[in-house]
Formats: sequence, C-alpha cells, structure tokens
Amino acid sequence: MHEQLTHYIKNQINLSEDDLKIVLSYFKPLKLKKNELLVTHGQTSQHTYFVGKGCLRIFFINEEGQEATRYFAFENQFATALVSFITGESSEESIQAAEHSELLYITHNDFYHLLDIIPQWERFYRHYLEKAYVNNTRRLMSFLTQDAAKKYRQLLNENPLIVRRLPNKMVASYLHISQETLSRLKSKI
Repeated sequence: MHEQLTHYIKNQINLSEDDLKIVLSYFKPLKLKKNELLVTHGQTSQHTYFVGKGCLRIFFINEEGQEATRYFAFENQFATALVSFITGESSEESIQAAEHSELLYITHNDFYHLLDIIPQWERFYRHYLEKAYVNNTRRLMSFLTQDAAKKYRQLLNENPLIVRRLPNKMVASYLHISQETLSRLKSKI
C-alpha cells in the first residue's frame, strides 16, 4: 500500500527519495470492517486517511435526523473530516468504512510536522486543499442548481464507482434524494 501512496504523492509533487522515505515513515496501516466508524460526530478529527483498498464515507446527520453524505473516498484518495482536522474543533461529520477497507493514516501532529521539515509537503497540502475546495463547491452548486435527474446523470459521468459499488441508501444520501427517487431514476436512465 505504501507503493500506492508513493505513486499518488509523486503525481502531486517532486520529492527527493530521502524526503519521500521520511514522509512514508509517518503513515501507518489500518484495516476496517464494513460500516466501522473512524470518527463520530463530536470527536476531533486527528487523522488523515489514504485509501489503499475499499471506500470511506464522510457524512453528517441533518436536522431531520437523516444521513447526508458529503464525500466518498475510494482507492488512491485521501479523506478526513477536514474542518475538524484543520481547526481542532469537534467534528460535525462522521467517517465510516463503506466497504471493507485498507488504509494508511497519518496523525494531525505528524502531518503538520512534515509541513515544517519538508518544504514540498506544503505544496502537497495546497493541492489537497484546492481539490477539496473545488469538489465541495461543485457539490454545493449541484445541490442549488440541479434537479435529481441531472445530479444522477452527473454522478454517472463523473464518479460511476459510487453507483456501481455502494448501496442505494448511500447513493441517495450522497445525491440528497430519497431512495425511491433514486430507484425511479435508475430504471429510466
């Protein structure tokens, strides 16, 4: 799995082999069973996770008491409750293994230590934050401007893994539509 992370990092930034070894030394392996929670509402997010195998889901509970999924991280993607990770405040979000998952994680302190000792790591972090911002802004815009059918078509075009690998309940939660609406859309499209 460190090989996957190495490839991911090298696609983002140029690091010397020595610096790369230092970065990789801070990442530890973790295996999760399906539905296992890493972070729950009210906890502080102290880790960032790299998915080697499986899928992580970041979600929160809305005012109606229903789950609303913000993000899915599949293989070769990072995930964390980012607001809590950055601010150190209690998380409004939970992180759950949507599938049996194999991860590498780094602690908040180690992540920020790397920012101090490896100048290129700051560039890596900037790429990470920019990608998160763009993803979140696009999701927000789709909620505000698209009907259910358009959101579903966009999901099929941009991230069909979500529909292929995950249960309808999670997909509907991600699209912010009912499972019944999702079933109707699946039968039509």
